[in-house]
Amino acid sequence: MRATLKADLKARRLNVSDVIALSDTDEAIAKMKVIILLEALPGVGKTKAAAIMEQNAIATSRRVRGLGPHQRSALIERFG
Repeated sequence: MRATLKADLKARRLNVSDVIALSDTDEAIAKMKVIILLEALPGVGKTKAAAIMEQNAIATSRRVRGLGPHQRSALIERFG
């Protein structure tokens, strides 16, 4: 499931808001680390993902389900 999700993100078939919405019903996505989600996006590597996490005060150990409302909206605003 996660591999398919990452491939869909890379191919732009899904965006961050889709993944966050799916995390409410899919346990595998909910337990996925946010850093892994960001690194799966096109044009975002390890360094850029770490910078985005820091800018939005997201701990490196944070999982998708654990994102707060401000963190969710910041990621959705940036990546759709």
